[in-house]
Amino acid sequence: MIQAAFPKLLRSQIAFDIAGAIRDGFDKHYRLFRHTSQQAQRHFERGTWSAAQQDARARIDFYDKRVQECVQILEDEYDPSELTDEVWRELKLHFIGMLSDHKQPELAETFFNSVCCNILHRSYFHNEFIFVRPVVSTEYIETEELRPTYRVYYPETDGLHFTLKRIITNFQLDARFADLTRDVEQVELRLQQVFGGARIEPNHQIQVLSNLFFRNKGAYIVGKVVNGNKQFPFVVPILHNKHGLLLDTVLLDHEQVAILFSFTRAYFLVDMEVPSAYVQFLRSLLPRKPRSEIYTILGLQKQGKTLFYRDYLQHLKHSSDQFEIAPGIRGLVMLVFALPSFPYVFKVIKDFYPAPKETTRALIKEKYLLVKHHDRVGRMADTLEYSNVAFPRSRFKEELLAELKQHAPSLVEEDGDNIVIRHLYIERRMVPLNMWLTSANDDELQVEHGVREYGDAIKELVAANIFPGDMLYKNFGVTRHQRVVFYDYDEIEYITDCQFRAIPQARTEEEEMASEPWYTVGKHDVFPEQFGSFLLGNAKIRKYFMQHHGDLLTPAWWQARKQRIMDGHVEDVFPYPQHIRFCNQHSTPPAAIQPPFMETLENE
Repeated sequence: MIQAAFPKLLRSQIAFDIAGAIRDGFDKHYRLFRHTSQQAQRHFERGTWSAAQQDARARIDFYDKRVQECVQILEDEYDPSELTDEVWRELKLHFIGMLSDHKQPELAETFFNSVCCNILHRSYFHNEFIFVRPVVSTEYIETEELRPTYRVYYPETDGLHFTLKRIITNFQLDARFADLTRDVEQVELRLQQVFGGARIEPNHQIQVLSNLFFRNKGAYIVGKVVNGNKQFPFVVPILHNKHGLLLDTVLLDHEQVAILFSFTRAYFLVDMEVPSAYVQFLRSLLPRKPRSEIYTILGLQKQGKTLFYRDYLQHLKHSSDQFEIAPGIRGLVMLVFALPSFPYVFKVIKDFYPAPKETTRALIKEKYLLVKHHDRVGRMADTLEYSNVAFPRSRFKEELLAELKQHAPSLVEEDGDNIVIRHLYIERRMVPLNMWLTSANDDELQVEHGVREYGDAIKELVAANIFPGDMLYKNFGVTRHQRVVFYDYDEIEYITDCQFRAIPQARTEEEEMASEPWYTVGKHDVFPEQFGSFLLGNAKIRKYFMQHHGDLLTPAWWQARKQRIMDGHVEDVFPYPQHIRFCNQHSTPPAAIQPPFMETLENE
């Protein structure tokens, strides 16, 4: 078809065939991706949580596997001498034509780039052979299936109670609700508490995405309420209990929804025929969250990486500050640098690690990969991993460049006007907790909040079978939502691999006074009683730590949590405040239902 339309421009049958092979490789990938997302509903209905976790972990690797399959096919089928520059140019044009009616063109373009960059030398990464910018528009792509991207409901026509019940039953979950009428009444009451005095405009409606969002042990109805020129989120978590399904709460606050879709949480599983339409809808709820993060949290992390890198290049073009060593205590394993005007940090694994660190680059990369595949429960930052990233040399401070060459010479290459770093991680920038606590030392409420969040973070990591290893405050950060998040992964272990022991009683005075432990210590032995010696030197911190999290210093607490995991329990970790859950409605503080978000999105 394309060759007939452009006979003089496109003459290569090889280019046409390769373009078709890449398109077919992507279509296979997305078909499997959607199948896993569809399976998530069955797991939720049946409560097969372990199988759901396995599927979620496996899906993360789908993309790379399909890319490697496609690369292997092309390398087996074609001799490198056949892939001339002219063939590569035509290949891209053929591929564009094949996406004219595609439902996921932006994802297919990224897949094309991944395949090509696995074959081409990096000097070609930013030329006319690949999609440096998107070419095929994602605007107004129509679904071909029976379900549109979202449904619209009109409470003024049908009544709010009936409308809410219809929203829920339209998902046709194959599981019984314990008491749907009661739950709908609770959602209705919460809506009336928050918006009961608002004037109803002619366009009053509730828009709800047609497919549920699944993660961990929850399913989420995601939508928004439109009333005149105002829009606010409408998110309803559905959970299981021993009596059946229940509606756990309703999220109506932009900040609560932003935390639900945080970069510190596992990716959602949601069946999307047109993912760009879902992203556009979610951006209306989360206008300050970049599209890259929304694609990522939907499980399309490679698209997120692509968009992030484009945003980064644009930022670089329109800024003039220099990269510098990130503030905070220097790490033994990672060299961390930042661009002050850009809200991310860049982390490079050092070549050498002084005592007491005993690790390797390969082992550190395994730890980061473990976190990528694991449930992050809102307490571990997601990372973007890149290879062969070129930075303008003129934007590097000499001190930073000297540090890179000293500590990671194997990963740094000077290439003309560029500094090329062969491998790095990029992560959302946060305030290191040790610095945050120091700055808050004169504010009792802030210190208490930071210490309580720190302990909560550890306990939620434990619930997800993660032991942080190095629990120093410098390895945790504070987000803009004042949440404490762990971000240093080189010493993490599974809780189930650790042995939590009490310190044995000294048998003699010599043993008690010894500078080194007189008892044997295994590689995975952990002594919680020792945590206080390096965590609680500050009197204020000690007071609030013992008040809220003193149990973390007892071996029995850790042993009990480990045993629950080994017994097969999958713990509940809620991505929203406990006090807004319907089961706690009588203790809901009045401030929890105030509408600080009832303003137009244009003003946010």
